[in-house]
Amino acid sequence: MSTNISKQKREDLLAKIKEIRTFISAAPQDENTGNLLTYLSDLEKDVNGKKYGLVFEEHCEEIDEVLSTHTPVLTEDGSLFIDNGGQMNFLIEGDNLAFLQLLEKTHKGKIDLIYIDPPYNTGNQDFIYDDRYVNSDDLFSHSKWISFMNVRLQVAKKLLKNEGIIFLSIGDIELSDLKLLCDEIFGEKNCLAIVPRLMKTGGNKGRFFSPNIDYVLVYAKNEAEAKDFKGELDEELVKKLYNKIETEGPRKGQRYRPFGLYQSSLDERPNQRYYIECPDGTFAIPPGDTFPKTIADGEKVLPNKGDGCWRWSQERYLIEKENGNILFTPSKSGVLVQPNGTPSKWNVYTKIWLSDRKEEGQTPTNFISKYENRHSAKELKELGVAFDFSKPTGLIQYLFSLTGAGKQAVCLDFFAGSGTTGHAVMNLNAEDGGNRRFILCTNNENNICREVTYERIKRVIDKEAYAASLKYFKVDYIPVSERMYYEYADELLAHIRELVELENGINFTGNAEVGIVLTEDELTEFIQNGEAFAKCRKLYMGHDVLPSDEQECALKKGGIEIGIIPDYYYRDLQEN
Repeated sequence: MSTNISKQKREDLLAKIKEIRTFISAAPQDENTGNLLTYLSDLEKDVNGKKYGLVFEEHCEEIDEVLSTHTPVLTEDGSLFIDNGGQMNFLIEGDNLAFLQLLEKTHKGKIDLIYIDPPYNTGNQDFIYDDRYVNSDDLFSHSKWISFMNVRLQVAKKLLKNEGIIFLSIGDIELSDLKLLCDEIFGEKNCLAIVPRLMKTGGNKGRFFSPNIDYVLVYAKNEAEAKDFKGELDEELVKKLYNKIETEGPRKGQRYRPFGLYQSSLDERPNQRYYIECPDGTFAIPPGDTFPKTIADGEKVLPNKGDGCWRWSQERYLIEKENGNILFTPSKSGVLVQPNGTPSKWNVYTKIWLSDRKEEGQTPTNFISKYENRHSAKELKELGVAFDFSKPTGLIQYLFSLTGAGKQAVCLDFFAGSGTTGHAVMNLNAEDGGNRRFILCTNNENNICREVTYERIKRVIDKEAYAASLKYFKVDYIPVSERMYYEYADELLAHIRELVELENGINFTGNAEVGIVLTEDELTEFIQNGEAFAKCRKLYMGHDVLPSDEQECALKKGGIEIGIIPDYYYRDLQEN
């Protein structure tokens, strides 16, 4: 039996702490001895703490200091609004941790898909912490990166639906740390795959191996509720295997591949050993020593050990035979046998139809070779957008299409960079007529949000004439420390509109069909405005606005649907 050395060390420490406690307890008691006993209890908790998993030094970021004295809000830059019909999407400029706190109010348990491509922390000026690049000489480089990711992924988990999926691109330096962190946050059983991706072919960088791959970590919020992943069939495989064309019947002209109804690798299975009548009137059965008593098509027998079986049950065979899905070819090797045990002159195949297989899809392999970085460089060059190290649009389209999340999915990327995720979502919608929405967030370091992310989305919409709209929000902050709630309540209420738009994917500006009232005075003014009242189809109303009986009748008569703004928008007011 192996010895748990760490456990022994813990038990030795606990024994020493116990001895010290006994000694202190026996001494005259005063404030100092009481404090010492409290310290010992704290030490015991630490010794009995975490035994396995990722251990790292927690670090406080500059944004943590800001959020401890301020509450984040969203402010729209109306000059950047893109109104081109279709779904309303959102681009947020600002610190993603602050924005994730806001998103927890509007989208907790509502996000279908998350893709992030966080900084890789290679030590080559790619990871900024507190406005400084973290270099390879920083003794806490990995801890800072993990601490940075930890707080953001904790919120990301809350945002996902129970069946939601998160994809995380990462390089090899932080791969192991990120895997351990995600195992703790999402649960090891919810890790669906670690997928290597070919970034490029060739290259001569590095001393020992040229770094040509990175990785995509794939986690489910709840593996049991996630849908099976299905991708498109490989085109080369289709050309090679589905090379037969039906010449008659209802499937005339369709492509199929023959596949043997008998497979020697199958174990003995009840109801799957029976005779099949061949074109010349003879009968064939898989090899074995047990035969049906009656020689007739479909007559079955319970197989014994060592007896061969067909892939299909007797019942299914009879149905597929009626449907014309059985194929006979002359046999050269005589694998099947006749009722007397001699080799049959025939092989029996089933027809696997290409159209059926396309509908079923194919389980994707855990290696991605199709979407290299050169594809993204070409995309951005064609759009006239300058940005390095963007992921290819096709990669994110591919990942999202595997999940079965549906055409109404809400997709989030809080390390948006050049906006590849938004581009990919619009492409998917154009391909299948979907109504997916995207929410992107990035800081504005070197004007990336305004000059790269926004500009890319705008140019894609213009170039492709996509029916897609975009709102541009900025994260702002309201000071709340040392202030009573009534001192900043009006400041917060002034930003409720943006949260309602974000949660519901709508636009209030210049849109007569939707309205918003946050006070009873605003409700009175809205009802008295005949033109606005007549055009409005849905009114979002503050949770504490109480219409009079007369106002309720007017709203009902006007056919206006009421949406109550949830009270959790106001919790900043209630908690201070």
